[in-house]
Amino acid sequence: MTTRIVTDSTAYLPTEVVERHGIEVVPLHVVVGGRDHVEGRDISAARVAAALREYTIVTTSRPTPQVFAETYQRLADEGATEIVSIHLSSQMSGTVEAARLAAADAPVPVEVVDSETIGMAMGFAVVTAAEEAAEGADAATVLDAVRARLEPSGVLFYVDTLEHLRRGGRIGAASALLGSALAIKPILAVRGGRIVPVEKVRTSSRAVARIEAMVVEQVHKGGHVVNIAVHHLDATARAEQIAADLRTMVPGSPQVVVVELGAVVGAHVGPGTVAIAVSPRPGEPLPETPVQSEASGS
Repeated sequence: MTTRIVTDSTAYLPTEVVERHGIEVVPLHVVVGGRDHVEGRDISAARVAAALREYTIVTTSRPTPQVFAETYQRLADEGATEIVSIHLSSQMSGTVEAARLAAADAPVPVEVVDSETIGMAMGFAVVTAAEEAAEGADAATVLDAVRARLEPSGVLFYVDTLEHLRRGGRIGAASALLGSALAIKPILAVRGGRIVPVEKVRTSSRAVARIEAMVVEQVHKGGHVVNIAVHHLDATARAEQIAADLRTMVPGSPQVVVVELGAVVGAHVGPGTVAIAVSPRPGEPLPETPVQSEASGS
């Protein structure tokens, strides 16, 4: 039995990771100034950031069921006997719905997973799925591993302005912050598949410091070694500094990667955004921190 893994372009997996694990990525689309582009192929995040700064209209769209149908058919022709298809939150996009429509008529069984998240919070689970599949696991085993990785994962992020989320209709419960948007720097999270407000601070530096502290708190509470991805849109220096901070602040010597947000998510959050995806690794508890006794004089 051969299980293949499919995801979409909003996982923002580095190209070398996709190629190494044989992951199939179905792209979403970005429309800039009326012109359609395929994410990851013919438009960069930098181009989207520039368009947003120029107040050019930027919209996004899901893949069609036909694209998924063709993908599933090709994988079956290549020898797949089962497919696990993992996608961004259905609360943010119709991608899951398109995948499910195609799965209904696919030539092999297809399990479609609504990750209820986005970015590398989903991407780390996709990699876990590919690793399990490479070891010969069937779809049921892969699904168990994916769900175990997704359930405790989370995304925290800071945006320079809520305006782009408002325009794209993705703001959800965070709309409560709009009235004071000019006076605050909001910290948001993806929870239950939706974007929700977490805290309000006055400056971007305080927002970054608070997010870093929240990540540390989350890791301590969860008690497991984690993978961390620092996403950003046109904020490389800030993202690199956050990654450096987290490598020393988070226990368990976490793997921390910096991954630029792609065009689709970038279109909704805007330039200057920084997001931190935290993905605990089940079965890998944090190492115990040595506790020195009072008698030692410490």
